[in-house]
Amino acid sequence: MDECVPDTAGEAPARVISVAELNRAARGVIERELPLAWVAGEISNFKRYDSGHAYFTLKDSAAQVDCVFFRHRSQLLGWQPQDGMKVEVRASPTLYEARGKFQLAVETMRRSGVGALYEAFARLKARLEREGLFAQERKRAPPRWPGRVGVVTSPQAAALRDVLTTLARRMPGLPVILYPTPVQGEGAAASIAAAIGVASARAECDVLIVCRGGGGIEDLWAFNEEAVARAIVASAVPVVTGIGHETDFTIADFAADLRAPTPSGAAERVSPDRVALRRQVAHSAARLRRAAARRLEDRMQRLDYLSRRLAHPGERMRARLAELGHLARRLAGAARHGLAGRAWGARELAGRLTAAAPDVAALAARNSDFARRLRQAARRRVESAGAAVAAAASHLGHLDPQQVLERGYSIAETAAGAIVRDASRLSVGEPLNIRFARGRAGVEVRHKE
Repeated sequence: MDECVPDTAGEAPARVISVAELNRAARGVIERELPLAWVAGEISNFKRYDSGHAYFTLKDSAAQVDCVFFRHRSQLLGWQPQDGMKVEVRASPTLYEARGKFQLAVETMRRSGVGALYEAFARLKARLEREGLFAQERKRAPPRWPGRVGVVTSPQAAALRDVLTTLARRMPGLPVILYPTPVQGEGAAASIAAAIGVASARAECDVLIVCRGGGGIEDLWAFNEEAVARAIVASAVPVVTGIGHETDFTIADFAADLRAPTPSGAAERVSPDRVALRRQVAHSAARLRRAAARRLEDRMQRLDYLSRRLAHPGERMRARLAELGHLARRLAGAARHGLAGRAWGARELAGRLTAAAPDVAALAARNSDFARRLRQAARRRVESAGAAVAAAASHLGHLDPQQVLERGYSIAETAAGAIVRDASRLSVGEPLNIRFARGRAGVEVRHKE
């Protein structure tokens, strides 16, 4: 429970807070006001607990600060921090509330100077890439069957032993030429570039391995120098690099014709595998033997076939004579059958022609009979038509008005020529025309009934 304590000067009482509240407020201020930053210093009192979390002090000549490196972040580091190392940590300032201790929560760590090396690496890589030194179209494939292999490395390096062991295992008789050079330290880059130039000028080998063992970026820095990259590009001999471990990439790797993950990997890239070659040769030999056996069997079978066809010339002549006699008999028989068939066909055609010949006299008699019957039918048809016409004329005569007029009747017509049938339609004084059997007369209506 908060308490209010009166101020000795008579001022308003101030609120009393707990230590936990104070530390929580201080932590909030620190984390809000101090951003994530890179901090450089020397490691002291480094200790890793069973939990995997690491605790150490980061100090310089004037001050020190406690640091915590939690397991889920520290396990991503590829090297082991130790006391006395100069490092740079990327950390967030915070406060451990339970102890009221100011500390840095480390996210990642690198050796001092590594950041500048990475920046120099990136700048050089971008510039050389723009110049086309890393272009894929200029790179050459290593020869499949090299006569000699050159190696540019330190004679004392473990990488040389790895290369020689791999080459001896894969192809024991393959000659190796060493171009010795330091691979680390002052002047190493110039020495490596010179060794590559010597190998290129002498042209003693068909492929060149540039290699060294693993290490930090500063250990491999000689292979990030521009002189080495340009020497690799200018080499008349294809260059295969095997520098560091699989995760290590240098400028020399990008400039090389082929990059291998390790020195042993580079030796494998440039040498044929003796075991695989033996297996391939054995497989090819087996295929050749099978092909030869099949070819021989085919030839033997063909020989048997030809031997069966081979016969004495006298036997072949007798066979041909017998065949000719058989063909002559067949030809004679075919001729006889052909003549008989032709005669039979001629007789059949003659019979059909005779059967198809016309009887002219019978046809003439039939035509005369048809003409007589046609004339009789025409005469009867004309007579019948004349009688029908006469009957029709008789009927028409009865209907002819002229015949009526001949019997004494007359026809009254109006001045317009209309026949008068009803006296009630006439007017007194209206003129009429009277037509008789012979002639006409004009009259006038005096009265009507």
